[in-house]
This record gives sequence, C-alpha cells and structure tokens, in this order.
Amino acid sequence: MERQRAGIELSGQPLGFSDLVRIGAGTVLPSASESGMARVRLARGVLESTIQSGMPVYGSTTGVGAMKDVEWSPEDLDAFNLGLVRAHHFGTGAPFSMSVVRNAMAIRVNTALTGKVGCSQELIEAYLQLLSADVIPVVRRTGSIGCADVGLMGQIGAVLTGVGEAVYRGRRMQAADAFSAAGIDPLRMLPRDSLASLSVNAVSFAAAAETTRNAASSIRVLLATGMMAAGALGASRDPWISVRHVGTAREALIGAWLCNASEEWPWPVATHVQDPLSLRMIAQVFGAVIENLLTAGHKILAATGRSDDNPVIVDGRVMTSGGSLPLDVTILLEAAVICMAHAARNAFNRCVLLGNGQRRGLPVNLVPEGKIATGFGPIIKLAGEIFSRVLSMSNPVSAQSLVVAAGMEDEAAFLPLVIERFERQMRALKRLAALEALLSAQAMDILGDKPEGVARMLYEVVRKHADFYVVDRPLSAEVEAIEEELASEAFVSELIAHKPIIAYDDFFALGSLERVEERLYRDTIAI
Repeated sequence: MERQRAGIELSGQPLGFSDLVRIGAGTVLPSASESGMARVRLARGVLESTIQSGMPVYGSTTGVGAMKDVEWSPEDLDAFNLGLVRAHHFGTGAPFSMSVVRNAMAIRVNTALTGKVGCSQELIEAYLQLLSADVIPVVRRTGSIGCADVGLMGQIGAVLTGVGEAVYRGRRMQAADAFSAAGIDPLRMLPRDSLASLSVNAVSFAAAAETTRNAASSIRVLLATGMMAAGALGASRDPWISVRHVGTAREALIGAWLCNASEEWPWPVATHVQDPLSLRMIAQVFGAVIENLLTAGHKILAATGRSDDNPVIVDGRVMTSGGSLPLDVTILLEAAVICMAHAARNAFNRCVLLGNGQRRGLPVNLVPEGKIATGFGPIIKLAGEIFSRVLSMSNPVSAQSLVVAAGMEDEAAFLPLVIERFERQMRALKRLAALEALLSAQAMDILGDKPEGVARMLYEVVRKHADFYVVDRPLSAEVEAIEEELASEAFVSELIAHKPIIAYDDFFALGSLERVEERLYRDTIAI
C-alpha cells in the first residue's frame, strides 16, 4: 500500500538537510505553522503602528542604499514598493537549479516566521502559493555580493508581482504566462514586503546547503577510492588502527571506517617500516575535511532559522540591523574550499604512487609486462591538472574591499562567489575520484588481486566502463563514464548501505531521495 507523504510545517526553527532535499525536489510542500503566522501578524502590527506614527521606516517609507534619506508619501508607496522589487531583478547568467530556488523560498518563509521581519501575511502566502502551484522563478546566479542577495532574491520578488521568468510544469516562460496557466494572481507589494522579499541571503543559504551536501557526498566517494588505492599499493592498516586511539574524534571516525571497509579484502602488505604520508594520513586529511563540512553544515542550517533582514522587529520596535552580512557561513565555506584542496592533493599523491610503479612490483605507468604501450603515464597529467584546478580556487575572497551605494554599503562577504568556486571544486574532485579508481583497478588486475566489499564495488564500476589496459587507447569517455556513476546518488546510496558513517551520512541526508524518505519513514515508525 502506498504511504502518504507528509508535508513540512515551517515554524521558524532551523531546517535540516533532509527537509531541504525533499522541499528542493518538490516532493513535499511546506506550510506555515499557526504559531509562526501569529508572530508574523504581531510583528506586522508593530511595523504598521510605527509607519502610522510618522516615523520613517527604511525600505518601507524611505528609499534604500544611497536613497535612504528620500521619504515617500502614502500616495507613492504602491509605486515605490512595486518598483523597488522590480529594480532588483538584475541577475544575469546561468540559472540556479529549481531545488535551490524552491529552498530559497522556503527559507525566506521560515525566517519570516520568527516574527522579526514585519512583512505581511500576504507575502508569506504568496511564496507558499508559488511552491504549491509549482511556479518556480528563474533566478540567474550572478547578482549578489554576499550582503543580502538583492539581485538574486529580487528575481523571485519580481515574479511575485507578475514579471520576470518562471518554470511551470517543466517549461520556462514569462511569469505572467505562468500565473495565468497556474490560475494564480500577482501580489501587491505592501510597505516592507518589497524589501523583505529581496534583502536577505536565502538564495545563498539554499545554494550553500546544496553545495555542501554535494561536497559531503563527493568526499564520501573520494574516501572510498583512497582506501581502494591504499589496498592496491599494499599499505599498512596500522596508522588507521592507531588513529582510533590517538587521533581527534573525526580522525578516529575515519580510521574506524577505513578499517571496517577494508577488512573484507585482506590485501598483502608491502610496507617497509612506514608508508608514504598520502597513505598513512588518509584519516587525518579526511578527518579534518569532514570536521569542517559538519561545522559548515550546522552553521548553514542555523541560518535557515534566523532573520537576516534589515530592519528587524525587536522588543516591540522597528530597529536597524547589520544581520544581512553572512560572514560566518562564508568563512566556514572558504575553509571548506581549502579543505577540498587538501583532499585533492591527498588523492593526487596516491595517483602518482600508482603510476610510478615500484610498490608491490607494479610496473611504471601500470603497463602489464610484455605489452607495448605508453600506459597511464599521460593520464597522471590529468590528475595533476585537476589538483591544480582545485587548488587555484582555494584563495579566500571575503576580505576584499568593495564600496557601493555612496559608501553606505562597504562590507560584503561574496558568499555566492565562494559557493560557485566550491561547486567547481566538487566537479573536479569527482573526476579525480574516477581517476584514482581507474588506476587502482589496473594495479589490482596486474597483481591478480580479488577485492571485496567497498573496493569490489568501485572495481566493478571501473570495469563496467573501462577494460583492462593492454593497448594504448583514448580514455576520456571512460573516465567521464566512471565519474558519472561514482558520483550518482544510486552509487552513494549503495556505498552507505554497505559501510555507513551514520553521523555523517544521516546529517547530510546523503544518497538518493528514496533513501532519504525511507530513513525518515523508518524513524517515524520507530517513534
């Protein structure tokens, strides 16, 4: 019997990765809790009372940025609020995924439900109506300096008023046409609603969550290929055993996984006293990486449940705020970008060891004895290029100087740019994992190894797309096919099912959507 999928009630509390995965996929629809809507109404009352008293309210009765001192008459407010959101539809370039945009809208609703914003109920309902009707704004991704996503959120806000572009039932079209097809009406922007619909970082937080989850998945696979390479090279497991006793908690966690994942394949140890550091220190490298990813993940999720608006409603007053600078999330993601460079270097070094031969009597370039071939020497250059590519994107950018709006806006975090570089690193790391697996499989076949467990899973993916190398041939398409399968949610789900890292896998809701929903269903039944 098919079970009914529950919706997600937003209340202003931080969301989890499993929530974001399901909202982003469009398989569940968010709704607003009554307690959250009560806070929205209370905050709205404070804002309206402040406006009625004649006190200027930034972005509601005044201009914004360099025009902060321009006050609008009551007769001008409709035109101002409509123009404000439409003026901030200036993003360009390739669009974000539909999952990021869905999650951005849900995050905007959720942070408004904290009762710190002062927007109207109608704005909340308009966001939820778009999600319910599956009218998803097209958000071009270049347009934010990381101090409120005005050029990104503005594209969503403009669609709320009936202009811009949206995707409806898989088709990209003008927002007015999407509204007509879906049978919904544009929103009239009330005072405060326009600024509340654009002056937050919801798109960046949604994109940061998706990219960090993707990174967690990529690292999961790269850890597995690292173990595979270690086996092909005949590494000693002793450093993985010892780190469980002397390492940090995360290093011990990785050491335990390496031991458990390798116990099904008793490879011959070729170590003389000590292995190269790229083998001995896998637990240290990946322990540091997952420590950072978990910390960044927690920080991103916390941001989904707090208002980063300006102004805010606090203690019954409308107050100016500096909360639109997402520097905490940005700095942690910049640290994650540096971590990716360390993970890439670690994998690249093992690729070099495999190609150099010598260990366990492996031939240079992994050319089988008696064969006339150049072998895998040239492809090591690809591994080096990938490592250099990852490294080149690891310089922090958040401290760069930028002054706009007549000097009123002179702080920025550049969070969208950091996320974009992080995404590019992920694409490179997935290819590096494919190369490490390909080289390891060639070494195993030369040595006559019979891998089991996780190593066998990886080996079978490689051999599905690439035969044992005995004659020189093009490798480009083979590498890409291996990369695609190893990076797939189906393979990650299989890897997790075989050898989980529960605290990590479940926190990031890794694997396929079906796995995420099945786990949540089991947890619900258990309760």
